[in-house]
Amino acid sequence: MAVAAENQSQPPQNDLPYVLILKPPAAFSIFGDHFFHSPKFQFLKAFESPLPLSQFLLTHAQSVQAILTSASGSVTADTIRLLPHLGLVVTTSQGINHIDCSECRRRGIAVAGAGTIFSTDCADSAVGLLLDVLRKVSAANRYVKQGLWSSQGNYPLGNKLGGKQVGIVGLGSIGTEVAKRLEAFSCSISYNSRSKKPSVPYTFYPNVVELAVHCDALIICCALTDETHHLIGKEVLSALGKDGVIINIARGPIIDEKELVQCLIKREIRGAGLDVFEHEPDVPVELLALDNVVMSPHNAVCTTESLEELRKTVVGNFEAFFSNEPLLTPVPLDDLPHLSGHILQGEVRYSMLQGEEEMMTKSCLLMVVKNPDRSFCLFAS
Repeated sequence: MAVAAENQSQPPQNDLPYVLILKPPAAFSIFGDHFFHSPKFQFLKAFESPLPLSQFLLTHAQSVQAILTSASGSVTADTIRLLPHLGLVVTTSQGINHIDCSECRRRGIAVAGAGTIFSTDCADSAVGLLLDVLRKVSAANRYVKQGLWSSQGNYPLGNKLGGKQVGIVGLGSIGTEVAKRLEAFSCSISYNSRSKKPSVPYTFYPNVVELAVHCDALIICCALTDETHHLIGKEVLSALGKDGVIINIARGPIIDEKELVQCLIKREIRGAGLDVFEHEPDVPVELLALDNVVMSPHNAVCTTESLEELRKTVVGNFEAFFSNEPLLTPVPLDDLPHLSGHILQGEVRYSMLQGEEEMMTKSCLLMVVKNPDRSFCLFAS
């Protein structure tokens, strides 16, 4: 049995460089594991090996030159340190919070992401969910299909989107695309972000609660970080009010899901459109019976067209790397980061953010002092 396991863990023998896959990306389940095929490299699939991951990595440590990952596959410092020849990590996602980019930067390892491939499709989904909740499209569809129109009469009216005040949390590439689409509906747009963006005409609110007070609908487009975890809780939902709608196409844990469920059940907000959930793929059972909730299975970013663009980008990044050419969608690791953190037994865990949908984390022995002007001073401990 040991010999069989060892044989199954061996990659094919040829001269092509190896790209490690820890977990299969979602595209594999849709199109097959040939989706990212290229004649210039070959995949080493840890998920197909009977060996424990640590043993598999030790076995192939000298062979791996690059990693392909996705939002569900973490690339930790421990993994990176086991691979002495690793030079590139490519993720199929727009966010990079699942990659220890600080360790990559320390080791001189390049990182490439999906860039803005998913931004337009995600924005389409956000506006679609908002329209669905306001106009009760899905609920009315069920009403007709259940034969209730003929027996119970007309379905209750919905509400128009045109002219609504819409708040966007996170005005990055996705949030900006959402805003563009809402302008066509003559919506009044405001936003919350880490800082005011002087290049946009929208009203800026530095506080999410204040943003919610001035909105009919709130659309979540920001990254999931320590700071944004449960950013949307009881206080924000109460500020949004009984006529308010919340849309989340970002990450589930940004909303306190228990509080959201209670607000929806008690009709303390009008409704919700949710593409992401706090404990995916599990969805709170209470939501299933609510007609004021529209849900999708975390596929706001996925269309046939966007996945084809992703295929070209992922393959192109690897082929560029192995040909010593510039990457197509590099993540700039040397930019000065925005830092936020807290002291924990002399150790600070902080988030490095380079865009509304990009996040890096690292633990280091530093003392962080937050100044009154919201800047940070770092002192080595």
